[in-house]
Amino acid sequence: MSHQPSRLRILLVDDQPLFRKALASLISGQFDFSVVGEASNGREAMEQVRNLRPDIVVMDVQMPDVDGIGGVKLIRGAGRDVPIVMLTISDEDDDLFEAIEAGANGYLLKNMRPEQIFDGIRGAARGEAPIAGAVAGKLLEALRHGGVAPSRISTGATPEEMSLTRREAEILQLITAGLSNKEIATRLTITEGTVKNHVHHALEKLHVTNRVQAAAYAIRHGDPHSSRSDGSGSEPAADRDEGPSGAGAWADD
Repeated sequence: MSHQPSRLRILLVDDQPLFRKALASLISGQFDFSVVGEASNGREAMEQVRNLRPDIVVMDVQMPDVDGIGGVKLIRGAGRDVPIVMLTISDEDDDLFEAIEAGANGYLLKNMRPEQIFDGIRGAARGEAPIAGAVAGKLLEALRHGGVAPSRISTGATPEEMSLTRREAEILQLITAGLSNKEIATRLTITEGTVKNHVHHALEKLHVTNRVQAAAYAIRHGDPHSSRSDGSGSEPAADRDEGPSGAGAWADD
């Protein structure tokens, strides 16, 4: 009997039944996707996340009762770390920034090509942060020029926790430039698993939940890497890159 590849179990959240059904139909045509549930607002989304345990949530922003950003807050407030991708017609700055601040992993627009949306969903499932090109530029420009209030992208990290290793800081800068884990691995001649390992540690130290927030923090505050007390600038052995048999290999599991 042939082995069936596992599919990403997707929860769709949108208040427009016609759009929801059309998107579900398109998604069902992808060999690696499966729609496991639907919801029409953020409150229903939280209930479905609890009941269905999807692999990823694709959610609109503007919805009645509890909107998409409120839904993200409910899900994150319940301690659920399921990837959430906003799929919306809104390219408004406030919606984008509030979604990121709330803990969304990506922000896509409904006028994108289906293939772009599908790639974004797959990327979010891999731990990447898909952002529609039309709003990504606005996000970076606003952050670079101080156009976002300090409270928008915040971190509760202490100075000690923000002492990233040299490699973690280097990878964070490449994330800010828009590179994927695979592209970073190629650029630095390390394994993709090692990149994931460093990203995970950097997110924990900065007290942020995803790559978008980490990149935003890097743009606002500059290189968070602090010099070692011995003045050598070298990393402890535990922070150095490992080959397939080293510590970085398990990050792909």
